Amino acid sequence: MTAPNTISNDKFDAVLFDLDGVITATAKVHAACWKKMFDEFLRLRPDEPFEPFNIQEDYPIHIDGKLREDGVRSFLMSRGIYLPEGDSGEAPNYETVHGLGKLKDRMFKEILHEEGVEVYKGAVELVKQLRDQGIKTAVVSASKNCKAVLEAASIDHLFDVRVDGEVANQLKLPGKPAPDKFLKAAQQLGVEPDRAVVIEDAISGVQAGRAGGFGLVVGVDRKGQPEELRENGAHIVVTDPGELL
Repeated sequence: MTAPNTISNDKFDAVLFDLDGVITATAKVHAACWKKMFDEFLRLRPDEPFEPFNIQEDYPIHIDGKLREDGVRSFLMSRGIYLPEGDSGEAPNYETVHGLGKLKDRMFKEILHEEGVEVYKGAVELVKQLRDQGIKTAVVSASKNCKAVLEAASIDHLFDVRVDGEVANQLKLPGKPAPDKFLKAAQQLGVEPDRAVVIEDAISGVQAGRAGGFGLVVGVDRKGQPEELRENGAHIVVTDPGELL
């Protein structure tokens, strides 16, 4: 499929955007927090040789685009480590899946509070243009901090629907690569999947878009992996959503 110059309302009624790495430059912050948390955890395991978390290899395979606890489980399983689940109400700790997720979340919130949020201008301009054309917009993210990030960037008003980690938890929706969160966003917007576009930078995200039968799946190549995005479901690949303006 050849990349269109624009996303027109004669073909599509809605565009569903991932957040981290597509609209905001928070993906690199998330990755750094995951590395810090996992490295500290791994150093506490004296009976095992220390092999640090690798952002280039471990992050895209086990973490990127997934719900927080799913990411923890996936990475730990890759190292042959199994922890109790714990529960969502417990404090940050190194003893459970939820506890590790809470540690990472605390690190991210501290950076969000101290440094704010950087947005990708091309992506924001695309969202504004689509809305001017009468095309509906939604943000679909694995992050439970999605609302806080949108508000910190002052762009929360640009989306008709938000389906994030908090919503997924409430509705018991599985995370990407399952298409359920994208399908829920389309349903809430009142549009059919084949009349909607998914814009994603994560492998698990383009897999979800293709599995959901969406009319167009756009891969955003922020990590130098265009072929991987195409092989896993992207119809087209751009380096920035602004290319679709």
